[in-house]
Amino acid sequence: MIGYSEVYAFTDTPGFGNRAGVVLDARTLSDRQMQALARHLDAPETVFVTDLDRRGATVRYFTPTQEIEFCGHATLALGLMLAQQGLLRHGQDYPLHTLVGTVPLRLDGDNQELRIWMQQPELDVRPLPGALRAEFAEALGINERVIHRGLPLAAASAGGWSAFVPLLDQMILDALEPDLDRIRTISESLGIVSVYAYAPVGVNRFAARDFAPAVGIPEDPVTGSAGGALLGLLASQGRLPVRGDRAAGTVYQGHVLGTPGEVEVEVLLRGDRVTAIRVGGRAVMDREGHWLPDTPAR
Repeated sequence: MIGYSEVYAFTDTPGFGNRAGVVLDARTLSDRQMQALARHLDAPETVFVTDLDRRGATVRYFTPTQEIEFCGHATLALGLMLAQQGLLRHGQDYPLHTLVGTVPLRLDGDNQELRIWMQQPELDVRPLPGALRAEFAEALGINERVIHRGLPLAAASAGGWSAFVPLLDQMILDALEPDLDRIRTISESLGIVSVYAYAPVGVNRFAARDFAPAVGIPEDPVTGSAGGALLGLLASQGRLPVRGDRAAGTVYQGHVLGTPGEVEVEVLLRGDRVTAIRVGGRAVMDREGHWLPDTPAR
């Protein structure tokens, strides 16, 4: 029997934010069994710990359909469980070894305001031609004129590649009617995980929706890795207020799905170069269960 937990990340309320499966002891599971358990849990992502001690952990991430290299909200969910196990402690970095490199976790706050922070993989940005605006507009079910010309349209990664499509306001964002087949085709042609639409709601606050049918997720409720990449992208292009060597902001996501969550982001800069992205938030454990390997998916 394999034990698992279901954790909601970027929220302190079960049923809100984004649900993740967490398997703290996956050492005996094969690739096929990890995929079967991820399909059984049917969360957007499930994180499997294949090696664990007080010095760090080795992890893998699966959607219900395939393995992916990294997942922000599942990492945050794992951080909560590691804190409950006494492995993640205040003032100490706890490294996770992932397919995209080492991701340090850190714990801040007290039991009433406990937050897990992760330092995301290095930001990478790839410009997208303006000619793609019409293609993104058709895929999102909008007129090309409501795509924001003052904010970056680009592909970026801080753990997983997304195309970031800026919209004029949140009303447009909330009313999107995406064509998931078109989004899948665009994603596959650009070599990205998702199309991430965003709109400003303040100087350093943004609302977002993330569509990832290419990896089996029609719409991801709250996306930590992409939220970090967005703020890193904006900071690198001078679109965020900077104090000293630091910019910060918040991404609100999941409201359209009825599962609102908040992604807090800190970006460290040296000039206009992003040197680190830290993503943080709350998490809450919903339930625990056991799974017998090789049982059929529900």
